Amino acid sequence: MTCDSVTKLIPLYYYGELTPDEEDQLDQHLHECSACGVQMEQQRKLAAALDERQTEIPAFLLDECREDLMAAIAGGAPRQVKPAKGPWALFLEAMGSTLAGLGRFKQPLGAFALLLLGFVAARLTSFGAPSVAVLPSDNVISAVRDVKAEKDGSVKIQLADTRNYEVSGRLQDPNIQRLILAGSRDRDAAVRVASVGLMKSLAESPQVLDSLINALQNDPNDSVRLSALNGLKQMAGDERVTKALQQVLLSDANSAMRQGAIDLIVMRRDDSTVPLLQNLMQREDNPAVRLKASKTLKDWNASIGSF
Repeated sequence: MTCDSVTKLIPLYYYGELTPDEEDQLDQHLHECSACGVQMEQQRKLAAALDERQTEIPAFLLDECREDLMAAIAGGAPRQVKPAKGPWALFLEAMGSTLAGLGRFKQPLGAFALLLLGFVAARLTSFGAPSVAVLPSDNVISAVRDVKAEKDGSVKIQLADTRNYEVSGRLQDPNIQRLILAGSRDRDAAVRVASVGLMKSLAESPQVLDSLINALQNDPNDSVRLSALNGLKQMAGDERVTKALQQVLLSDANSAMRQGAIDLIVMRRDDSTVPLLQNLMQREDNPAVRLKASKTLKDWNASIGSF
């Protein structure tokens, strides 16, 4: 990392908005670079000074910040278009005037103020590190850093809010389920794999089934899609699952995914799948997939070729 990139990342680092790899790299740089260490110390002093200021934040601003955070966690959902010179714009103008006399600290302060708005409610409700599944609010889910199944059947989930913390609970806990669903959409593939893997016993839930099907069809990571495929075994007879498996046969580039899809299709014979398997035999170039498709057609007393 360069000093310039570290300076830009320091406000995000201070509030736990970097990936673990980025945090490690930045920590290493701060250890070696005294100039950037000074920048970090200035950030701490700046945060302490702003924490002492008291302001009345309108409830609608907090609601908007919660929506923006949820949009970012869900992968960039569209935001509501705000009118020019609305309350948000007026607030930013007022904040800019307040910070105008602080010289070169104006931009970091502005960034800090935006982060403060998004997380102030969570800070008020999550003082200390909770050990049970208590979330900041019904509408906000913090970024999921890690998901781990324990030997006693409980689940531990590491979250990143204004700081990192951990919650734990049983899979049957609605809050734990909400966090697992959020983890299945995380930008970290390892978190998605772990989250999707835990969904197997929850597949009968409509929300979980939707997430598993979405991961099966759209996740760019092979391990995540394979985990979703495994999680859908007990729902192999569901019509939506059958359609998703058929799509895998037609478009998934991973031959292991195509073989796994055939295995699940075999669990419940559907005559509408016969033409699909016959067509697959005409264009499939992977021997293992061809052999599995051929065996399935023979077991179903269907011809290998289409006529």
